[in-house]
Amino acid sequence: MPWYNGDYPPSYKNQPNHIREKATEIANEILKENADEGLAIATGLKMAREFFDKKSQEKNKP
Repeated sequence: MPWYNGDYPPSYKNQPNHIREKATEIANEILKENADEGLAIATGLKMAREFFDKKSQEKNKP
């Protein structure tokens, strides 16, 4: 089931808003590939965290 308009998986509940939104976006794209919903949720969250970690590291480079 894709998530839209502020609807997101319950496991994203305690995540910061920016991570939750990015993870939901990624999970929805994974679902379009006919992947398992549980896999989409876990992968979305992992990839969103990595995205913002990388972005933060790039910002802090001298």
